Amino acid sequence: MSLRNWIMLAVLGAIWGGSFLFAKVAVAEIPPLVLVFFRVSIACVVLLAVLWVQGLLDRLEPRMAGAFLIMGFLNNAVPFSLLFLGQTAIGAGLASILNATTPVFTVIVASLLVRQEALQAHRVAGVVLGVAGVAVMLSSSLSGLATDPVWAQLCCLGAAISYACAATFARRFRSVPAQVAATGQLMGSSLIMLPVALYAGAGWSPSDPGLTTWLNVAALGVLATALAYLIYFRLLSEAGATNASLVTLLVPASALFFGWLILGESLGSLQIGGFAILLVGLVVLDGRILRRKGPSAA
Repeated sequence: MSLRNWIMLAVLGAIWGGSFLFAKVAVAEIPPLVLVFFRVSIACVVLLAVLWVQGLLDRLEPRMAGAFLIMGFLNNAVPFSLLFLGQTAIGAGLASILNATTPVFTVIVASLLVRQEALQAHRVAGVVLGVAGVAVMLSSSLSGLATDPVWAQLCCLGAAISYACAATFARRFRSVPAQVAATGQLMGSSLIMLPVALYAGAGWSPSDPGLTTWLNVAALGVLATALAYLIYFRLLSEAGATNASLVTLLVPASALFFGWLILGESLGSLQIGGFAILLVGLVVLDGRILRRKGPSAA
């Protein structure tokens, strides 16, 4: 990758790592499901403006409404809701680590459930290591060595599974410009979350949260969703999907750093050990290091 690509990757990792911090602060004063609606609707408005400037609004074709709704459900509504619910009880760093299992579940969904991709040896090894890392992290709570509720951690794992299903479903958008697909799914998730937010937010008033909370909400919508999508899609087009996937390794690291620096969060020894196993699993799953160590072509 070029220096520009590495900078984009680092910025994206920091933004998506920061999203867990933004959510942790905001969810303290805003109901989780209401917060999801704010995030997707703000991002939707921003990306609609981007499409208008780019002259691509006509690519949001009505015939794709059903697909956009499904994608918005799988890639926004469900995972954001589960992550925010989980973060009412666990820290930003731990939530980001559990969410980093998305590539592991993507292999399981794409290769084993829908047989969309071939199951290679390094992917099997990566999945095994990833599952082992999660088991070690959950064991710290089950054994009483950590106070993080298991249900909250399972919520974050559920979000990763939803992302994996979304990644598999997203293949039908190959002929659609990436920013159009992103805007369409955000329109779908905004429509889905509107009635949910109205119901979940009954008795809650927008005047309750302070300025700091609303700034974090704005950061979630504008920076962590709209801007992050634009950076990610540019990185995809310039560096390719394999290189763009490296962001998976950066997000939990930046979330852990921000959580420690700003919120004073820390992890237990078993959680750190599980995180290390998961990172090794993600590297093995990626496969490029193994290919470099293999025999070179004649």
